[in-house]
Amino acid sequence: MIPLNWYLGLSAIVFSIGLYGLMSHKNGIRMLMCVELMLNSANINLVAFSSYNNDMTGQVFALFSIAIAAAEAAVGFAILMSIYRMRDMINVDKLNILRW
Repeated sequence: MIPLNWYLGLSAIVFSIGLYGLMSHKNGIRMLMCVELMLNSANINLVAFSSYNNDMTGQVFALFSIAIAAAEAAVGFAILMSIYRMRDMINVDKLNILRW
């Protein structure tokens, strides 16, 4: 059996990659992908602790988290596509649609 520390290390690495991508990229679709990486690292933690404690609760929470992440990605992608149709760009730094 793989030790728990390896799962936690993998999760930390995936979360760090997602956080770096979220902070450094300006493209909206790449930012959504980085948020998905961060959510997947949380799911790795949930499943790892669930397996370590011989309990199914973490796996059930991970399943709900995956469903919520899919809905979040669909809504975010739809918003970005509507912005692209209006402005012909998805560069988040240059968008000021939601400002007063």
